[in-house]
Amino acid sequence: MGQQLTMTPQLQQAIRLLQLSTLDLQQEIQEALESNPMLERQEEGDDFDNSDPMADNAEQKPTEIQEPSYQEAAPTVDNLEDGEWNERIPNELPVDTAWEDVYQTSASSLPSSDDDEWDFTTRTSAGESLQSHLLWQLNLAPMSDTDRLIAVTLIDCINNQGYLDETLEEILEAFDPELDIELDEIEAVLHRIQQFEPAGIGARNLSECLLLQLRQLSAKTPWLAEAKRLVSDYIDLLGSRDYSQLMRRMKLKEDELRQVIELVQSLNPRPGSQIESTEAEYVVPDVIVRKDNERWLVELNQESMPRLRVNAQYAGFVRRADTSADNTFMRNQLQEARWFIKSLQSRNETLMKVATQIVEHQRGFLEYGDEAMKPLVLHDIAEAVGMHESTISRVTTQKFMHTPRGIYELKYFFSSHVSTSEGGECSSTAIRAIIKKLVAAENQKKPLSDSKIAGLLEAQGIQVARRTVAKYRESLGIAPSSERKRLM
Repeated sequence: MGQQLTMTPQLQQAIRLLQLSTLDLQQEIQEALESNPMLERQEEGDDFDNSDPMADNAEQKPTEIQEPSYQEAAPTVDNLEDGEWNERIPNELPVDTAWEDVYQTSASSLPSSDDDEWDFTTRTSAGESLQSHLLWQLNLAPMSDTDRLIAVTLIDCINNQGYLDETLEEILEAFDPELDIELDEIEAVLHRIQQFEPAGIGARNLSECLLLQLRQLSAKTPWLAEAKRLVSDYIDLLGSRDYSQLMRRMKLKEDELRQVIELVQSLNPRPGSQIESTEAEYVVPDVIVRKDNERWLVELNQESMPRLRVNAQYAGFVRRADTSADNTFMRNQLQEARWFIKSLQSRNETLMKVATQIVEHQRGFLEYGDEAMKPLVLHDIAEAVGMHESTISRVTTQKFMHTPRGIYELKYFFSSHVSTSEGGECSSTAIRAIIKKLVAAENQKKPLSDSKIAGLLEAQGIQVARRTVAKYRESLGIAPSSERKRLM
């Protein structure tokens, strides 16, 4: 004999709903509404008795089916004379609604025509790939069939960053020898493609990419000739930030070189990234946090939580003593509807408990920002709400909180801690915020090294090793000090 834990179907359903994101939950609810006739969506303003018809104290009231009342049939087209028909039909027929109402209803969400920031394509069109964008321009360019074949092949070899992946020699080998295509023809077609938008497309290296963009600038652009010379001959020195060598070789003063570099930095080293092929993704917050009279209030986002109820009319058809197939089916559907609604209620209650404890623990962040973030682990919340850590992990995955400082995933508020010199603890999120602040205020001629940043943190009582600073710096996307050096 032995004991083992068995998960009931109800518990499995509750756990599965608990870890779903808002969009996945809406899809799950829609599937349940379509498959279970006992479930229905409660619309705004509905007033109904949600008492369970299958409860023990509920009275089984017979459903009254009233006979329809009939009125005298209206005359039809067949029993009307032509003259009488013309007399009955007026010249202007009344309509159900006015045109102004229809227009306002359909266009109420659109801004006015004089809104300069309105972009219709960003809200209606799907993402466009770089290849399709280039092929669209190719169809507008007059060229022979052979050149068009070469152009299509070249476009297929351009990666998402806008660079040509294959060499011209490799592309030449891919063509049929019977076509009698030469290397000069491929290069000539490539030059035509490099004139397409976005500027710099089809380049074979960074130097050519920047040079193509500089060639499209106006001839009156200041320091244009020096910028072309810089990207053509000294791109390696610019990458290593050897400014003294650049000033000596280009015979420029520091202020002049700075203006040339500013012109080069205004270019796009990855022109293909301007064409976004993926559609925009939207985040629907599950919890809304707001401040009211010096108190932080936590509430569920009602717009993302559809309200469900048991269809009282269908539930009234279920009979207790009936064992027919139809009655058994309705009884099972009613029970599944109850379980589903109960699982949704349990999910919302658990989400509210966890969100409330997070807000209670991270009030400093809501008041002052990332630097006031406190250390927090799953065990702290699990102990506060009386649940297991695995449950807290499911609740905080793909769940978002809308705060006055922005929308954050619930997992964002959890972070490890670092000891301080006074015996306290500091959140790793707060340390990242301090590092970002220090780098933003550094002298760009002499940027702070990781060791220097570690020393500045230690001066504030935060004990962090240099390698830990490097790890935090890389997670923030901040380059090393050697790459952050700039000319003033």
